[in-house]
Amino acid sequence: MPEQRTQRSRPKEQDELVFLALGGLGEIGMNAYLYGLGPPDARKWLMVDLGITFPEGEDDPGVDVIFPDLRFIEEERSALAGIVITHAHEDHIGAVIDLWPRLGVPVYATPFTAGMLKAKLAEYGNRLQIPIREVPLNGRFEVGPFDVELIEMAHSIPESSALALRTPLGLVLHTGDWKLDPTPIIGGTPDEGRLAALGEEGVLAVVGDSTNAMREGRSPSERDVAKSLAEIVRGAPNRVAVTTFASNVARIKAVADAARSTGRELIIAGRAMHRVIDVAIDTGYLPQGFRYVDQQQFGELKRSRVVCLCTGSQGEPRAAMARIAENEHPDVSLDKGDLAIFSSRTIPGNEKAVGWIQNGLVRMGVEVLTDSEALVHVTGHPRRDELRQLYAWTRPRIAVPMHGEARHLKAHAELAREAGVPEVQVAYNGEMVRLAPGPVRIVDDAPVGRLFRDGRLIVPSGDGPVRERRKLAAVGIVIVALAVSRRGDLAGEPQVVIDGVPYEDDEGEPMEDIVLTAVDGTLRSIPKDRRRDLEVLSEAVRRGVRGAVANAWGKKPIVKVLLSVVEGKG
Repeated sequence: MPEQRTQRSRPKEQDELVFLALGGLGEIGMNAYLYGLGPPDARKWLMVDLGITFPEGEDDPGVDVIFPDLRFIEEERSALAGIVITHAHEDHIGAVIDLWPRLGVPVYATPFTAGMLKAKLAEYGNRLQIPIREVPLNGRFEVGPFDVELIEMAHSIPESSALALRTPLGLVLHTGDWKLDPTPIIGGTPDEGRLAALGEEGVLAVVGDSTNAMREGRSPSERDVAKSLAEIVRGAPNRVAVTTFASNVARIKAVADAARSTGRELIIAGRAMHRVIDVAIDTGYLPQGFRYVDQQQFGELKRSRVVCLCTGSQGEPRAAMARIAENEHPDVSLDKGDLAIFSSRTIPGNEKAVGWIQNGLVRMGVEVLTDSEALVHVTGHPRRDELRQLYAWTRPRIAVPMHGEARHLKAHAELAREAGVPEVQVAYNGEMVRLAPGPVRIVDDAPVGRLFRDGRLIVPSGDGPVRERRKLAAVGIVIVALAVSRRGDLAGEPQVVIDGVPYEDDEGEPMEDIVLTAVDGTLRSIPKDRRRDLEVLSEAVRRGVRGAVANAWGKKPIVKVLLSVVEGKG
């Protein structure tokens, strides 16, 4: 795409430049950021990233993924110029396909990221026609009133870009996810000269990654991990299974190189891994002749000849490594003496699921190796020395920490102050930060929240089916079916269904009998003329049964009363 630039007009007196997160501030994941330019009642908006986060176990029963609530920008969709994607990790692009119909604007992405979006669209049957505008690495283009320049950074996926957003009110550097890796396996090194040049041009604000702001030093290089993996594979007597993020193309190449250098065959297990490899080959990050064996040939190879690259590093229940740990994978299995390498760091919230898989492998006699025991993973995010270097290059007036939990944002803010940044603003989802004119401060708030993908549907997180399932999981349900005449007399024996409630009380009395006794007592307590009011009858039975079970159990279940009206006296 050719560069498109226009002469930026001088700012009007009432214009403001603001920053707002709908996700990603106060959490790691679900990144969705907005920049607004113009007067408070007529801003033009640019969205940066639109990602997901994952369910948090028992708190989100039945939820597949979690999206940011976009109601604020949905109401402003006519003023939204576009969505710019910094890179192709799910916490940055995972919500694009599901939520794009609510916004309907162009999506700007570099070739690899665009390829990943198109591959996901193909899996959805290409039901949507999303206008994906492919932009070159280090390209410059305009989206509405924003002059956007991409600056290549190192990260754990190809083509992660920082954004230099030029406006009449100043230049903002939105770092995206990054690190300073002088020897990446895939892609170029971070464009340090360009970052320094921005500092000479004048940077109003850095809105920056905080993930590793609590860790001193510098992040190790991806090439160091590649060397370590090769040594580990070389010393393994039997099969080696490696699980990592499917999107980590550099790690895929490192594992493939380790297999080849030790005379082993690389096997790929997991659909997501196949998709990433196809896009990486199409965009030149893996060679056209990249060779691997499909999982169906696993059983034909000697144990000493196998390196199996698996999905499931975060404990995903249907991914390859989880199924292997359950002995349920149709093609791949591990035996006593094999080695499983977790070449990743567990995302907060996934510890229990990952631990379950690792314990399952250990019970099978498989040796498990994690990043706490060997150099099998490095972060894709900057540690404190890298943050200091970024501030030394860019010399911004303002720092706004992003991409982190509260403790990460706080640590980043303290570092930025130590680095000499004059103004530092910590904000959380929904807090609108004015960057210019004047001193930085929070000037407004916007509604934020979460949406759940529940099967094929998108449902609210507050009210609705997931909330009801949470309650069901805690207290169970009692269903009472009554057939009554129009006068409110019983026309048969009540029917009771109990699920998730103890079968009997501490004295051995069946809970069903307790429920039936409560129904009988409630009916007797209601005057005959009042029984004709079916709503009164239903609510009285519900309350009576709920109270009786609570007295016996100590918990109040969900109680549903089904009333059928029949003709006759009953």
